[in-house]
Amino acid sequence: MKLLKLLFRDNRLPLSGIVLLSLCSAVLSVGVIAFINLKLIRLEGELATTLLSFLGLLALLMISSGAGQVALHTLGHRFVYRLRRSLVRRVLDTDIERLEQIGGARILASLSSDIRNITIAFVYMPELTYGLILSIAAFSYLAWLSPALFGITAGWLGLTLLVGWFFVGKVNHHIRLLREAEDHLYQDYQAIIDGRKELALNRDRARMLYDEEFDRDARAYRDNVTRADIFNGLAGNWANAMVLGSIGLVFFCASGLGWASGEVAATFALTVLFLRAPMVATVAALPSLLAARISLDKLEALDLAPETSDIATVPSLGDWQSLQLAGIEYRYPGEGEEAGFDVGPIDLELRRGELVFLVGGNGSGKSTLARLLTGLHRPAGGEIRLDGRVIQTHEWQSYRQLFASVYTDFHLFSRLLGPAAAEVEESLVGQWLDRLRLRHKVKFASGRLADTRFSQGQRKRLALMLAMLEDRDILILDEWAADQDPLFRRLFYRELLPQLKAAGKTVLAITHDDHYFDQADRLLKMDGGRLFELTGEARDRATQDAVREIGGSIPA
Repeated sequence: MKLLKLLFRDNRLPLSGIVLLSLCSAVLSVGVIAFINLKLIRLEGELATTLLSFLGLLALLMISSGAGQVALHTLGHRFVYRLRRSLVRRVLDTDIERLEQIGGARILASLSSDIRNITIAFVYMPELTYGLILSIAAFSYLAWLSPALFGITAGWLGLTLLVGWFFVGKVNHHIRLLREAEDHLYQDYQAIIDGRKELALNRDRARMLYDEEFDRDARAYRDNVTRADIFNGLAGNWANAMVLGSIGLVFFCASGLGWASGEVAATFALTVLFLRAPMVATVAALPSLLAARISLDKLEALDLAPETSDIATVPSLGDWQSLQLAGIEYRYPGEGEEAGFDVGPIDLELRRGELVFLVGGNGSGKSTLARLLTGLHRPAGGEIRLDGRVIQTHEWQSYRQLFASVYTDFHLFSRLLGPAAAEVEESLVGQWLDRLRLRHKVKFASGRLADTRFSQGQRKRLALMLAMLEDRDILILDEWAADQDPLFRRLFYRELLPQLKAAGKTVLAITHDDHYFDQADRLLKMDGGRLFELTGEARDRATQDAVREIGGSIPA
C-alpha cells in the first residue's frame, strides 16, 4: 500500500521495531489459544501453576500489543505532522503561476480533507497491522493443527475475499467520486465567502449559486458517501456471515465427515472466532484506507515544488544602482479557439531612487509587467540584469528580496516585520501610523496589529506600512491610491512618494491619476502587451482622456 511505503521510506528502523512487537503480540495471542487448548480444556497438571502461567501469558500479550499500538500511533501522527509541514512548505516554494493554475479551493481541500483522511487512516493502522500479523500466525497454527480443515477453511475464506473484493471496488469508486465532489464543494464555499457582498445584493444570484451549484455538489457528495458506506456495510456483513459460516463448516467436516476430532474442531472454532474481530475491523477500516490512498494521489496531482529541508534564509544580492529588463517576454496561452496574449519583448531600466509611474488600460499588461519585474512570473524569454550582471536561476529567490509590494489583491498580515525578519521598533511603527493618519485607529502590541478589520483604503495604508517596515529597495504599488479619499490621495502623491524617493527607494506605481503625473521622474505606458516611455509632448498629452483610451486584451 502506498501509505505504508511512504511511511516505511523515512521510518525503517522504528517501523521494523513496531512490526517485531506486533509479531510478538500475534505469537502470544496464538500461544494463549494453544494454552487454552492444551492446558485449560483438559485441566492437566497443577492448577495453580497452570493459572499463573495463563495470567503471565495474558500480561505479556497486553504489554507487547499495547507497546506496539502506542508506538505505531505515535509514529503515524508524527508522520502526518511532517506531511502537513512538508505540504505547506511546498506550497510556499511553488511558483505563483502554478498556484494560480491549481486554484485556492483545491489547495485548501488538500490541506484540510486530504490530511484529515490520512490521519484517520493512521488511527486504524495499529489495529490493522496487529490483525494482519495475528491472522498469519493463527492460520499457520491452524495449518499445523489440521491440514485438511485448514484447506477447506482457507477455500471458504478465499471465496469470502473474492466477493468482498467486488464490494471493495465499489467502495473505492464512490470514494474517488466523493473526493472530486469535495473539491467542487470547496470552490462553492470560496465563492460564497468571497462573493458575500454581491450575493447579499443579488438574491437571484445567491439562489442560483445555492440551488444549481452548491446543492448539486452537496448531493453528489451525499450520494457517493452513502453508496460507499452501503457497499462497505455489505462487505462487513458478508465477511461476518462467512466467518460464522466457516465455523459450521469446520464442525460439519470434523463430525460429519470425520476429518478431525471434536477437540481439534473446537480449537479451530475458537481460533476462527478469535480472528473474527480483526477481520471485521479490517473491512470496517477499508473506506478510510482507500480515502487515504486517494488523498495521497490528490496531493501528488497538485504537482507542487519539490520538498526542501527548510525555508532557508535567502542571501542578499548586495547594493545596486541599475536594474534592467532586456527582451523580457511572457505568454498567456489561449483556451480552445481563444487566442493567447503575448507580453513583450520588454526593455526597461530602473535606477535607484527613481519614481516611475506606469499607466495603461485594463488588460494592457501592467500587472503582468509588475509580476515579471518582481520575479513572481518567470519570463519565457529575455534576461534580468542587476548592474549589468544577469540574474541566474539559483539567484531568483535572492532577487525577489529586493522588492516589497502592495498588489490589488494584497493580503494584510497582522505581524509586523523589519528588515531580515527583525523585530520592528514601536517608535518607527508610530511614525508610519502618523504619516498614514491611522494613529488613533490602529492598535498594535508585541509586534502585531490588534485588528485588521478596516475599510479597504485603510487596509491599503496598513499594507503600505508593512511593506515599508521591511525596508526593501524597490516598492511596487498596483493602483494603490484607487481606494483613498481625495485628501489622502493628494498626501500620498505630494508627500509620501517624495519622502520615499528622498530615502533612496525606487518606486514603480501603477496609476491612472493623471493629475499627479508631474510627480514622476518617468512615465511609462503599457499598450497591448508592449511597453513605451512617454516623454516630451507625449507625456504632456497624457491626460485623463488619453489614459482612458488605452486599449488591452486581457485583465492585467
